[in-house]
Amino acid sequence: MGDTTKEVGSGSSLKAVRKGKRAYFFRKWTRVDVLRASAVGAVHLLCVLAPFNYKWEALLFGVILAVVTNLSITFSYHRNLTHRSFKLPKWLEYPFAYSALFALQGHPIDWVSTHRFHHQFTDSDRDPHSPMEGFWFSHVLWIFDTSYIREKCGKRNNVMDLKQQWFYRFLQHTIGLHILTFWTLVYYLGGLPYLTCGVGVGGVIGYHGTWLINSACHIWGSQAWNSKDTSRNVWWLGLFTMGESWHNNHHAFEASARHGLEWYQVDITWYLIRFFQALGLATDVKLPSDAQKRKMAFPR
Repeated sequence: MGDTTKEVGSGSSLKAVRKGKRAYFFRKWTRVDVLRASAVGAVHLLCVLAPFNYKWEALLFGVILAVVTNLSITFSYHRNLTHRSFKLPKWLEYPFAYSALFALQGHPIDWVSTHRFHHQFTDSDRDPHSPMEGFWFSHVLWIFDTSYIREKCGKRNNVMDLKQQWFYRFLQHTIGLHILTFWTLVYYLGGLPYLTCGVGVGGVIGYHGTWLINSACHIWGSQAWNSKDTSRNVWWLGLFTMGESWHNNHHAFEASARHGLEWYQVDITWYLIRFFQALGLATDVKLPSDAQKRKMAFPR
């Protein structure tokens, strides 16, 4: 393959990260790789079958499912668990994390760990889904190469706060059971149309909305802040990604609960956080200070 390696330092350890062209398909696939590819393939196949099993109410169910589960991803997995942008009582935190399972993007420990590594190593050789390795790698291919991600990032030792909680360990070990049970219930109660239009169409919408943050939002768009990386704001994705596509804003102020920092930057996730804050349920809500904004502003 003509690969070379580069030694990358992380604290007191060195990690060899393979450089050069990789064989994305003709390589050794782990059991986890096969399971992930099977799940993604099944959802896309169901979506393709949707026009042949169409019911408008099933399609509506799919859209609602995509909105609810992906709002849970952005609200729970991303802003609450990964960046600790705000706090929730456990009786509210756990249900949001649970509903995010059905966006089919993995359990919280896996998702949060990967995203923390992304911020720690953005655009470097150790970025788990680096845009430097091509659009399709950052968009989806990285998901199916767990050995490569482990080679780049090492053990998932950056999520001890989640590993210490029984609920997240429980989800880690039982995620497949929850998803298969949900799919079975959807089929039993709604038949094939709800499986294809609901799980299929809703799943594909959710998948590609999230994946475009990793790919498009590091390639196209504008930079409002001097984040010193490739993160971009992509305005037309804002509504479909619950405000996640204000990605340059996010990389500039990682801990901020609000990504759409201007009034015209639609950020549905922030509106939900603000709602719970008004009820006194979301506390310690973090926003960028004026001093932080001055520090991250481009020189005039």
